[in-house]
Amino acid sequence: MYSLQKRLLVWLAASLTIMILVLLGFGYQSVAKMADDFIVERLESDIEGILSAIIVEDGNVKISDLRFSHIYDQPLSGHYFVLRYGDNKEYRSRSLWDYPLEFPTIAPGERRINHVSGPDRQNILVWVRGFRKDNVNFTLAIAEDHSHTHEQIDRTIRNIFILSFLGLVLLLVVQGFIVRSSLSSLKKVREERQEILEGSRSAFSDNVPQEILPLVEEANHLLGLLSQRLERSRNALGNLAHALKGPLSVVVQYFNNADNMKNKTQFTQAGKQVQRIHELMDRELRRARLVGKGVSSKRFDPHAELSDLVGLLMQVYASKEVSLTYSVEPDTPSFGDREDMHELLGNLLDNACKWSVSRVHCRIYGETESGIHIIVEDDGSGLSGDELDRLMSRGVRLDESVEGHGLGLSIVKDIVRLYSGEISFSRSASMGGLCVRVLIPCEAELVQL
Repeated sequence: MYSLQKRLLVWLAASLTIMILVLLGFGYQSVAKMADDFIVERLESDIEGILSAIIVEDGNVKISDLRFSHIYDQPLSGHYFVLRYGDNKEYRSRSLWDYPLEFPTIAPGERRINHVSGPDRQNILVWVRGFRKDNVNFTLAIAEDHSHTHEQIDRTIRNIFILSFLGLVLLLVVQGFIVRSSLSSLKKVREERQEILEGSRSAFSDNVPQEILPLVEEANHLLGLLSQRLERSRNALGNLAHALKGPLSVVVQYFNNADNMKNKTQFTQAGKQVQRIHELMDRELRRARLVGKGVSSKRFDPHAELSDLVGLLMQVYASKEVSLTYSVEPDTPSFGDREDMHELLGNLLDNACKWSVSRVHCRIYGETESGIHIIVEDDGSGLSGDELDRLMSRGVRLDESVEGHGLGLSIVKDIVRLYSGEISFSRSASMGGLCVRVLIPCEAELVQL
């Protein structure tokens, strides 16, 4: 899973960095070319002076030192020229000293520009041109050290790069603020989703960007359909159960009538089947009330509601004088659907009270990675190893495994499966009776029963 905000910032930073580097590269090339063109223009001006100093007499080339700049007489001055004529005869400026300047011999009218290494490790630009004067061909190369110029260019580009980097950082900060502000509406949607999971609201707000409005509207539509179908399912099962209860009550009264007890065995078997129908009806009615995680509903708050459930069971088992205690860790959050958790805890505690001797304890705590843990223990006789194995066997219904642990624990198993949770049965180490452990994952998904 990726973050849209991080992806936007990364791509923005990459695109701006590439753009700045490309601009700096083109800028450096343009400024360097401009500097070279300026040097060439200056060298062309000097060539005019040198050409005016060249004298051709009887096929020999002479240069008058009085007609061009004396900077070409200063050793290693950074300004040099070489005149090549005849059979590679050369006339060099005194500034070159004994350093051989490399350049090609070219025909009259041609010109070349080269960057070579000069005396004293200077980086020089050589402008070469071919001439013909008084029927004599010669090549004139004039050069200038451009190291200082390119150092200034490098320094300027470096300063521009530093300013561009600072500008890039500032721009990214501003763009980050803009991106976060633009995506703040998505954060609101995430908060509303959490509120829907907690049951404090039933739909998303439509005050969202136009780009995600269709998604929000479709989510609200699906939430509405789910609520309607859940309500219709509950109503249909409830109506069916209430419609059957009347005729079943008449049948029960008929079997309880002593005058009809002609065949006691058959009547006893028929009575058991009627009782079985009652249990199945109660089971399906309870299953119809189950919601599961991920559906808009009110969350179960163990800190506020477990005490009421415990108090109700203590009234039910007041004649048994059961000591029913509980503990809830302070950082345990609200979890599950309120009615589902009432059904789960009610059945676990009711079963524990029924089979306990005098003590029942319930503990609830939450862990960030695993989820909500529910532990219910009693001091009853517990179950044997074979009975515990049968309870945990896949495909074995709990109401068929152990007499007296039937319908309640079957509902518990349905709820745990609905929340993609885990349930285990063992003997209580501290109390000696049955210990039931239930895990409700933090991000459990709804499972079809």
